[in-house]
Amino acid sequence: MKIDQMDKNLLNLIQTNFPLSPEPYREIGEMLGLGTEEVLARLKKMIDNGLIRRLGGIFDSKMLGYCSTLCAMQVDEKRIEEVAEVVNSYPGVTHNYLREHKFNMWFTFTAPSIEELNTCIAQIKVDTGIHNILILPAQELFKIRVNFEL
Repeated sequence: MKIDQMDKNLLNLIQTNFPLSPEPYREIGEMLGLGTEEVLARLKKMIDNGLIRRLGGIFDSKMLGYCSTLCAMQVDEKRIEEVAEVVNSYPGVTHNYLREHKFNMWFTFTAPSIEELNTCIAQIKVDTGIHNILILPAQELFKIRVNFEL
């Protein structure tokens, strides 16, 4: 997908200065000299073309009282899409990705309590028929802020 300078300006703005307001897309438009509908159309086009994968806030789940963990499971290549669909159906799954490893599907799971986290992971085992899921809680937290200046 080819993007113009206005798309680049929009992407730069939403990475670090997304307005926390009742009408954020109107405010973004005002900052860029665009109407709300044009902002939304540009973002939709970039989402539809895969340039934007996710648009949303990132919260410190631990500070909000939540528990989270990284999980890894061994999934037969023929079942990747099926298992990913099951795993991704849980609201606590924040992201899911493949790795070149015996344990080839990795995902993060966040829940309001350790009990709920364990219950959901147990249910994923039932739903997928895959019972060997590694639970890999963080030993140390590293937050890296990455912005792509366009």
